[in-house]
Amino acid sequence: MRIGVDVGGTNTDAVLLSGKKVLGAVKRPTSKDVSSGISDAINALISECGIQSDEIRAVMIGTTHFTNAFIQRRELVPVFAIRIGFPAGRGIPPYSSWPDDLKDKVCGGSRMIAGGFEFDGREISPLDEAAIADCVAEARSKGIQQIAVSCIFSQLNPAHEVRASEIVGQLAPEMEVSISSELGRVGLLERENAGIMNASLRPLAAMITAAFARALADLGIEAPFYISQNDGTLMSADYMQRYPVLTFAAGPTNSLRGAAWLTGAKDAIVVDIGGTTSDVGVLTGGFPRQSTVHVDVGGVRTNFRMPDILSIGLGGGSRVRECDGEVTVGPDSVGFRLLEDGLIFGGEVLTTSDIAVASGLAKFGDPERISGLSPNLVAQARKVIAGLIDDAIDRMKTAPGDIAMILVGGGSVLVSETPEGVSEMLRPEHAGVANAIGAAIGQVSGEIDRIYNIPDPQGRAAALEDAEAQAKAQAIAAGAEPGSVEIVNIEAVPLQYLPGGATRVVCRAVGDLAMAE
Repeated sequence: MRIGVDVGGTNTDAVLLSGKKVLGAVKRPTSKDVSSGISDAINALISECGIQSDEIRAVMIGTTHFTNAFIQRRELVPVFAIRIGFPAGRGIPPYSSWPDDLKDKVCGGSRMIAGGFEFDGREISPLDEAAIADCVAEARSKGIQQIAVSCIFSQLNPAHEVRASEIVGQLAPEMEVSISSELGRVGLLERENAGIMNASLRPLAAMITAAFARALADLGIEAPFYISQNDGTLMSADYMQRYPVLTFAAGPTNSLRGAAWLTGAKDAIVVDIGGTTSDVGVLTGGFPRQSTVHVDVGGVRTNFRMPDILSIGLGGGSRVRECDGEVTVGPDSVGFRLLEDGLIFGGEVLTTSDIAVASGLAKFGDPERISGLSPNLVAQARKVIAGLIDDAIDRMKTAPGDIAMILVGGGSVLVSETPEGVSEMLRPEHAGVANAIGAAIGQVSGEIDRIYNIPDPQGRAAALEDAEAQAKAQAIAAGAEPGSVEIVNIEAVPLQYLPGGATRVVCRAVGDLAMAE
């Protein structure tokens, strides 16, 4: 048996799975510190299902800690950024495009030093190891313990980044190093940003890991726990401490994976309606479609892997207003205060949940409290809600024709009619906790995105073989059972604007979670 937990802006969901059977599910309001909400949800689940703590083999957690920390500019630490590639990469210094308020929190200084590679693997210049020692001394003088290292074309050859990390480790064992080639994709500035973001979150990752471990220990659960990544797979607690940015957008990803598991669908649009927002994504082969464009997180442009998700301000707690005969829905929401502020719960705020109950789509709260709502208001609100869903689906479709839609999330009661552009609307059992189910069923993945110099067909075969080996090694390092790892996607795209057979190779491997007996 395994437990899956997903922490949302309004609710923390927990499910208990045994094989392919859902034994129980609970929802609890998300707490301000998040961790106590997780404890409450798991404790309620254990009590409801009547099981013993020692029967649980693993706990999988999807958390918003790190996304919220970065967006809200809290619990971040200063980072000293080292860019290898001077003078070729001196045009735009590190942190140049960061918002001022975030830069003030994270920027602990930066240096550009000699080194780096050309697109074909040739050195621009030898690595300036003495300059790295100077960087360590400067960071130490400022009390900084997080270093982010980036290098020109390190996706082709990470040797200079790795060597720089080794030097930092030798001179300052107390410092932690995040290297860009392990996080971001092609694009120096975006990959550098990914490394800096990761470094700024690593102390928080250690605190969160310890908090989760204490919470489970207090519940008598000795099983290991794993964290959801944003590609629909899991990573070990140790791996998460090294790469906390990989948890960004894990919540919507879990919903997509849970929807696929509940329905058996491999290709579909998934609409996850929560208490605050609705997340719309696309399943391709049972996994979330990945974004092909650079992603902005908290005002910082980056390029680490992220699911292609459209979020709109529609949820079960969205405010409904009527002004001059016009009805609007959201984007603001009462969030986790729905049980206090919603009309059907004795509050004074008209929400979409009140509309759903008034329309007969749901039965909860006290319907008598909304008996005086105007039928015209209710009808207009439902029309606005339907329009928001229709528009979101239209924006996420990439081909003409209708497509199947899977409706999940606690707020799924808001939708009653099949939206435009949808061939069939699937509303599976346990749809309200699809996100927690997605966390519980997670596999483990590894992905590499590199540029290879491929001068001939023989070189192409060797490059693809190397990419597959590296992706599999990453999956195993993240906690996959070695014998179960397989390649699920590999792409080789020639870069026509570069000479010498330069080819970008993206390879992804997935395997089952390795768990001790």
